[in-house]
Amino acid sequence: MNHQQIDEIASGIRRRVFEHVMKHDGGYLSQALSSAGIFACLYGDTMNLEPLPAPLEPRPFEGVPASNNHAYESGDRFNGEHRPVSDRFFFSPAHYALVLYAALIEVGRLAPDALDSFNVDGSTLEMIGAEHSPGIATTTGSLAQALSQANGVALARKLRGETGSNWVFMSDGEFQEGQTWEALAFAAYHRLDRLCIVVDANGQQCDGAMTSVMGIEPLLPRLEAFGWDAYEVDGHDTPALTSALASGRDSDRPSAVIARTDPAYLVEPLAARAPLLHYLRFSSDDERRVFADAYQRLLETV
Repeated sequence: MNHQQIDEIASGIRRRVFEHVMKHDGGYLSQALSSAGIFACLYGDTMNLEPLPAPLEPRPFEGVPASNNHAYESGDRFNGEHRPVSDRFFFSPAHYALVLYAALIEVGRLAPDALDSFNVDGSTLEMIGAEHSPGIATTTGSLAQALSQANGVALARKLRGETGSNWVFMSDGEFQEGQTWEALAFAAYHRLDRLCIVVDANGQQCDGAMTSVMGIEPLLPRLEAFGWDAYEVDGHDTPALTSALASGRDSDRPSAVIARTDPAYLVEPLAARAPLLHYLRFSSDDERRVFADAYQRLLETV
Protein backbone atom coordinates (compact mmCIF):
# COMPACT_ATOMS: atom_id res chain seq x y z
CA MET A 1 0.00 0.00 0.00
CA ASN A 2 1.41 3.42 -0.91
CA HIS A 3 1.67 6.29 1.54
CA GLN A 4 -1.23 8.21 0.02
CA GLN A 5 -3.48 5.24 0.75
CA ILE A 6 -2.09 4.97 4.28
CA ASP A 7 -2.76 8.67 4.85
CA GLU A 8 -6.31 8.20 3.58
CA ILE A 9 -6.83 5.45 6.16
CA ALA A 10 -5.51 7.77 8.89
CA SER A 11 -7.84 10.55 7.74
CA GLY A 12 -10.76 8.13 7.76
CA ILE A 13 -9.97 7.07 11.33
CA ARG A 14 -9.89 10.68 12.55
CA ARG A 15 -13.09 11.49 10.68
CA ARG A 16 -15.01 8.50 12.05
CA VAL A 17 -13.99 9.12 15.64
CA PHE A 18 -14.65 12.87 15.45
CA GLU A 19 -18.05 12.21 13.86
CA HIS A 20 -18.87 9.81 16.70
CA VAL A 21 -17.78 12.36 19.30
CA MET A 22 -20.02 15.03 17.77
CA LYS A 23 -22.96 12.66 17.62
CA HIS A 24 -22.62 11.56 21.24
CA ASP A 25 -21.34 14.80 22.78
CA GLY A 26 -18.10 13.26 23.95
CA GLY A 27 -15.41 10.67 23.48
CA TYR A 28 -11.71 9.87 23.28
CA LEU A 29 -10.89 12.29 20.50
CA SER A 30 -7.30 13.16 21.40
CA GLN A 31 -6.29 9.49 21.19
CA ALA A 32 -7.62 9.29 17.64
CA LEU A 33 -5.89 12.48 16.55
CA SER A 34 -2.55 11.31 17.91
CA SER A 35 -2.62 7.63 16.89
CA ALA A 36 -4.53 7.51 13.59
CA GLY A 37 -1.30 7.43 11.58
CA ILE A 38 0.05 4.60 13.73
CA PHE A 39 -3.00 2.41 13.20
CA ALA A 40 -3.04 3.26 9.49
CA CYS A 41 0.58 2.16 9.12
CA LEU A 42 0.11 -1.01 11.14
CA TYR A 43 -3.09 -2.20 9.47
CA GLY A 44 -2.50 -0.66 6.07
CA ASP A 45 1.10 -1.66 5.54
CA THR A 46 3.17 -3.25 8.29
CA MET A 47 1.32 -6.14 9.87
CA ASN A 48 1.13 -9.42 7.99
CA LEU A 49 -2.41 -10.46 8.94
CA GLU A 50 -4.43 -13.16 7.25
CA PRO A 51 -7.09 -11.61 4.99
CA LEU A 52 -10.80 -11.84 5.73
CA PRO A 53 -13.28 -12.76 2.98
CA ALA A 54 -15.47 -9.81 3.97
CA PRO A 55 -15.85 -7.31 6.83
CA LEU A 56 -17.13 -9.09 9.95
CA GLU A 57 -20.25 -8.11 11.84
CA PRO A 58 -19.65 -7.71 15.58
CA ARG A 59 -21.41 -10.34 17.65
CA PRO A 60 -23.37 -9.53 20.79
CA PHE A 61 -21.66 -10.19 24.11
CA GLU A 62 -21.88 -13.91 24.86
CA GLY A 63 -20.02 -13.96 28.15
CA VAL A 64 -16.40 -14.30 29.18
CA PRO A 65 -14.09 -17.19 28.21
CA ALA A 66 -14.95 -20.40 30.06
CA SER A 67 -14.71 -24.13 29.39
CA ASN A 68 -18.51 -24.37 29.28
CA ASN A 69 -19.11 -21.22 27.21
CA HIS A 70 -19.20 -22.48 23.66
CA ALA A 71 -20.71 -19.24 22.34
CA TYR A 72 -17.67 -17.12 23.24
CA GLU A 73 -15.51 -15.77 20.41
CA SER A 74 -12.31 -13.77 20.75
CA GLY A 75 -12.16 -10.29 19.25
CA ASP A 76 -8.87 -11.37 17.69
CA ARG A 77 -10.85 -13.06 14.89
CA PHE A 78 -11.01 -9.62 13.23
CA ASN A 79 -7.23 -9.86 12.78
CA GLY A 80 -7.52 -13.08 10.77
CA GLU A 81 -6.58 -16.69 11.30
CA HIS A 82 -3.48 -17.52 13.33
CA ARG A 83 -0.75 -19.11 11.24
CA PRO A 84 2.96 -19.61 12.04
CA VAL A 85 3.90 -16.99 9.43
CA SER A 86 1.20 -14.46 10.29
CA ASP A 87 1.60 -11.58 12.71
CA ARG A 88 -0.21 -11.14 16.01
CA PHE A 89 -1.51 -7.85 17.38
CA PHE A 90 -1.82 -6.88 21.05
CA PHE A 91 -3.76 -3.79 22.08
CA SER A 92 -2.67 -2.35 25.39
CA PRO A 93 -4.42 0.99 26.22
CA ALA A 94 -8.00 -0.27 26.14
CA HIS A 95 -9.49 3.24 26.20
CA TYR A 96 -8.27 3.65 22.59
CA ALA A 97 -10.90 1.08 21.56
CA LEU A 98 -12.97 3.50 19.44
CA VAL A 99 -9.83 4.31 17.43
CA LEU A 100 -9.12 0.62 16.84
CA TYR A 101 -12.72 -0.03 15.72
CA ALA A 102 -12.50 2.88 13.28
CA ALA A 103 -9.23 1.49 11.92
CA LEU A 104 -10.78 -1.96 11.40
CA ILE A 105 -13.64 -0.37 9.47
CA GLU A 106 -11.26 1.64 7.30
CA VAL A 107 -9.29 -1.47 6.25
CA GLY A 108 -12.38 -3.62 5.65
CA ARG A 109 -12.20 -5.92 8.65
CA LEU A 110 -15.21 -4.60 10.59
CA ALA A 111 -18.67 -3.85 9.21
CA PRO A 112 -19.08 -0.19 8.16
CA ASP A 113 -22.05 0.45 10.47
CA ALA A 114 -20.52 -1.27 13.51
CA LEU A 115 -20.01 1.95 15.46
CA ASP A 116 -23.80 2.24 15.76
CA SER A 117 -23.54 -0.32 18.57
CA PHE A 118 -20.57 1.31 20.32
CA ASN A 119 -21.02 1.29 24.12
CA VAL A 120 -24.56 -0.08 23.83
CA ASP A 121 -25.65 -2.64 26.42
CA GLY A 122 -24.98 -6.14 25.12
CA SER A 123 -22.54 -5.00 22.43
CA THR A 124 -18.95 -6.21 22.12
CA LEU A 125 -17.91 -2.74 20.91
CA GLU A 126 -17.17 -1.62 24.43
CA MET A 127 -15.86 1.83 25.28
CA ILE A 128 -12.99 0.17 27.16
CA GLY A 129 -12.14 -2.77 24.91
CA ALA A 130 -11.97 -6.31 26.25
CA GLU A 131 -10.97 -9.70 24.87
CA HIS A 132 -14.29 -10.09 23.04
CA SER A 133 -14.12 -6.65 21.40
CA PRO A 134 -13.19 -6.38 17.70
CA GLY A 135 -9.44 -6.51 17.10
CA ILE A 136 -8.55 -7.25 20.73
CA ALA A 137 -6.89 -10.55 21.69
CA THR A 138 -6.61 -10.11 25.45
CA THR A 139 -8.12 -8.03 28.21
CA THR A 140 -5.24 -5.92 29.46
CA GLY A 141 -6.74 -5.24 32.87
CA SER A 142 -4.99 -2.40 34.62
CA LEU A 143 -2.97 -0.33 32.19
CA ALA A 144 0.30 -1.84 30.92
CA GLN A 145 -0.46 -5.57 31.05
CA ALA A 146 -0.47 -6.29 27.31
CA LEU A 147 3.31 -6.29 26.91
CA SER A 148 3.60 -9.04 29.52
CA GLN A 149 0.91 -11.03 27.71
CA ALA A 150 2.61 -10.52 24.36
CA ASN A 151 5.90 -11.68 25.91
CA GLY A 152 4.35 -15.04 26.72
CA VAL A 153 2.94 -15.48 23.23
CA ALA A 154 6.16 -14.31 21.57
CA LEU A 155 8.25 -16.72 23.64
CA ALA A 156 5.91 -19.62 22.86
CA ARG A 157 6.00 -18.81 19.16
CA LYS A 158 9.79 -18.60 19.23
CA LEU A 159 10.04 -22.03 20.89
CA ARG A 160 7.74 -23.42 18.19
CA GLY A 161 9.83 -21.92 15.41
CA GLU A 162 7.07 -19.63 14.17
CA THR A 163 8.22 -16.71 12.04
CA GLY A 164 5.35 -14.24 12.45
CA SER A 165 5.95 -10.98 14.29
CA ASN A 166 4.15 -9.84 17.45
CA TRP A 167 3.08 -6.18 17.56
CA VAL A 168 2.07 -4.34 20.72
CA PHE A 169 0.40 -0.93 20.57
CA MET A 170 1.10 1.08 23.73
CA SER A 171 0.58 4.58 25.11
CA ASP A 172 3.42 6.53 26.67
CA GLY A 173 1.55 6.65 29.98
CA GLU A 174 2.20 2.94 30.35
CA PHE A 175 5.89 3.67 30.88
CA GLN A 176 4.92 5.13 34.24
CA GLU A 177 4.01 1.57 35.27
CA GLY A 178 6.56 -0.76 36.86
CA GLN A 179 5.16 -3.81 35.08
CA THR A 180 6.20 -2.32 31.73
CA TRP A 181 9.85 -2.22 32.77
CA GLU A 182 9.76 -5.79 34.09
CA ALA A 183 8.29 -6.91 30.77
CA LEU A 184 10.96 -5.01 28.83
CA ALA A 185 13.67 -6.78 30.83
CA PHE A 186 12.05 -10.19 30.22
CA ALA A 187 11.82 -9.66 26.47
CA ALA A 188 15.46 -8.58 26.21
CA TYR A 189 16.68 -11.48 28.34
CA HIS A 190 14.87 -14.01 26.13
CA ARG A 191 15.86 -12.15 22.93
CA LEU A 192 12.32 -12.00 21.63
CA ASP A 193 13.42 -10.70 18.25
CA ARG A 194 9.95 -10.89 16.71
CA LEU A 195 8.43 -8.61 19.31
CA CYS A 196 7.91 -4.94 18.45
CA ILE A 197 6.11 -2.28 20.48
CA VAL A 198 4.74 0.91 18.94
CA VAL A 199 4.27 3.79 21.36
CA ASP A 200 1.83 6.66 20.88
CA ALA A 201 3.98 9.24 22.66
CA ASN A 202 1.50 12.10 22.82
CA GLY A 203 2.71 13.42 26.17
CA GLN A 204 -0.69 13.02 27.83
CA GLN A 205 -2.33 10.78 30.39
CA CYS A 206 -5.67 10.89 32.21
CA ASP A 207 -4.51 13.44 34.82
CA GLY A 208 -2.94 15.81 32.31
CA ALA A 209 0.49 16.26 30.82
CA MET A 210 2.92 13.40 31.45
CA THR A 211 5.51 15.84 32.80
CA SER A 212 3.10 17.06 35.49
CA VAL A 213 2.55 13.54 36.83
CA MET A 214 5.77 11.58 36.31
CA GLY A 215 8.21 12.10 33.47
CA ILE A 216 9.53 9.12 31.50
CA GLU A 217 12.14 10.83 29.36
CA PRO A 218 14.58 10.24 27.83
CA LEU A 219 12.61 7.22 26.69
CA LEU A 220 14.74 6.10 23.74
CA PRO A 221 18.05 5.66 25.61
CA ARG A 222 16.19 4.06 28.52
CA LEU A 223 14.78 1.43 26.16
CA GLU A 224 18.21 0.88 24.66
CA ALA A 225 19.66 0.45 28.15
CA PHE A 226 17.14 -2.35 28.70
CA GLY A 227 18.50 -4.21 25.66
CA TRP A 228 15.98 -3.08 23.05
CA ASP A 229 16.52 -1.60 19.61
CA ALA A 230 14.67 1.71 19.65
CA TYR A 231 13.64 4.18 16.97
CA GLU A 232 12.02 7.60 17.30
CA VAL A 233 9.94 9.27 14.59
CA ASP A 234 7.20 11.80 13.96
CA GLY A 235 4.06 9.71 14.37
CA HIS A 236 2.20 11.79 11.78
CA ASP A 237 4.90 11.22 9.14
CA THR A 238 3.71 7.91 7.70
CA PRO A 239 6.73 7.29 5.41
CA ALA A 240 9.08 7.72 8.37
CA LEU A 241 6.83 5.61 10.57
CA THR A 242 6.56 2.70 8.13
CA SER A 243 10.35 2.77 7.65
CA ALA A 244 10.93 2.58 11.41
CA LEU A 245 8.40 -0.24 11.77
CA ALA A 246 10.15 -2.19 9.02
CA SER A 247 13.49 -1.72 10.81
CA GLY A 248 11.92 -2.97 14.02
CA ARG A 249 10.58 -6.06 12.28
CA ASP A 250 14.05 -6.89 10.92
CA SER A 251 15.87 -6.42 14.23
CA ASP A 252 17.56 -9.37 15.94
CA ARG A 253 16.39 -8.02 19.33
CA PRO A 254 13.02 -6.83 20.63
CA SER A 255 12.32 -3.41 19.18
CA ALA A 256 10.38 -0.28 19.99
CA VAL A 257 9.15 2.54 17.78
CA ILE A 258 8.43 5.75 19.66
CA ALA A 259 5.96 7.76 17.60
CA ARG A 260 5.94 11.38 18.78
CA THR A 261 2.44 12.71 18.23
CA ASP A 262 0.17 15.69 18.83
CA PRO A 263 -3.06 14.90 20.76
CA ALA A 264 -4.76 17.90 19.11
CA TYR A 265 -3.47 17.19 15.60
CA LEU A 266 -5.51 19.14 13.00
CA VAL A 267 -8.09 20.18 15.63
CA GLU A 268 -7.03 23.53 17.06
CA PRO A 269 -9.88 23.95 19.60
CA LEU A 270 -8.80 20.79 21.41
CA ALA A 271 -5.37 22.27 22.14
CA ALA A 272 -7.11 25.09 24.00
CA ARG A 273 -8.36 22.56 26.55
CA ALA A 274 -4.84 21.57 27.56
CA PRO A 275 -3.67 20.12 29.84
CA LEU A 276 -6.83 18.02 30.29
CA LEU A 277 -7.25 16.33 26.91
CA HIS A 278 -7.90 12.74 27.94
CA TYR A 279 -11.68 12.73 27.35
CA LEU A 280 -13.67 15.38 25.51
CA ARG A 281 -17.05 16.36 26.90
CA PHE A 282 -18.57 19.59 25.63
CA SER A 283 -19.05 22.14 28.41
CA SER A 284 -21.54 24.33 26.54
CA ASP A 285 -23.48 24.73 23.31
CA ASP A 286 -20.98 27.36 22.22
CA GLU A 287 -18.09 24.95 22.65
CA ARG A 288 -19.97 22.30 20.75
CA ARG A 289 -20.43 24.73 17.84
CA VAL A 290 -16.69 25.48 17.86
CA PHE A 291 -15.92 21.78 17.58
CA ALA A 292 -18.57 21.33 14.91
CA ASP A 293 -16.75 23.95 12.83
CA ALA A 294 -13.45 22.16 13.49
CA TYR A 295 -15.03 18.90 12.34
CA GLN A 296 -16.08 20.50 9.06
CA ARG A 297 -12.54 21.81 8.54
CA LEU A 298 -11.18 18.32 9.22
CA LEU A 299 -13.46 16.91 6.53
CA GLU A 300 -11.85 19.25 4.05
CA THR A 301 -8.44 17.68 4.74
CA VAL A 302 -9.63 14.11 3.94
